[in-house]
Amino acid sequence: MGHKPRREMIAETRAKLVAAARHAFGTVGYAEASMDDFTASAGLTRGALYHHFGDKKGLLQAVIAEIDAEMLARLKIVSVRADTLWQGFVDECTAYIEMALEPEIQRIVLRDGPAVLGDPSQWPSQNECIRSMSENLQKLRDEGTIVAVDPEAAARLVSGASLHAAQWIANSENPEATSKKAVKAFNVLLQGLLRQGRSTGRPQAPAEVDKSPA
Repeated sequence: MGHKPRREMIAETRAKLVAAARHAFGTVGYAEASMDDFTASAGLTRGALYHHFGDKKGLLQAVIAEIDAEMLARLKIVSVRADTLWQGFVDECTAYIEMALEPEIQRIVLRDGPAVLGDPSQWPSQNECIRSMSENLQKLRDEGTIVAVDPEAAARLVSGASLHAAQWIANSENPEATSKKAVKAFNVLLQGLLRQGRSTGRPQAPAEVDKSPA
């Protein structure tokens, strides 16, 4: 059938390198991952890595970008499943924090990423996250669910809190226990955005309403 187009070959080479590096970073960690080993496992040379990504650090950025995109897609599915816009927002934020329990995300995105690439709040992927969260908070404000707060300011604070919680879990000696504590406290913080008298979006059984003593 003839040779593949050059663009397709370049895309295949990049994908092979990212897949091999992702496996290596996820299993032995960034520092221990050998460029010669994972390029050889992809049937490529170290020269190909330098050509496409500049260096090992550039490859880590590409791996994190791929994982970030997958996380974002998963979070969107979580948010659209909810009955209300508010519950979707809460569920999405909670799901992000709970992803810190997944070994690959824990090791590559939350531990090695910040150690090698610096503060995650400054990564390019955060711009899209802030923009999307700001839009959701604007809608929640417009429908009267949350208090009149600046959407971008609130988005940056919520994002910062969720990122810090995720890193706390990823670096904890007991991630499961830390996750439970973090999610509980984070949800209390989010409730502070609700206007007085607004429900959380979760339906209450009639028997549960007004049962507290006066």
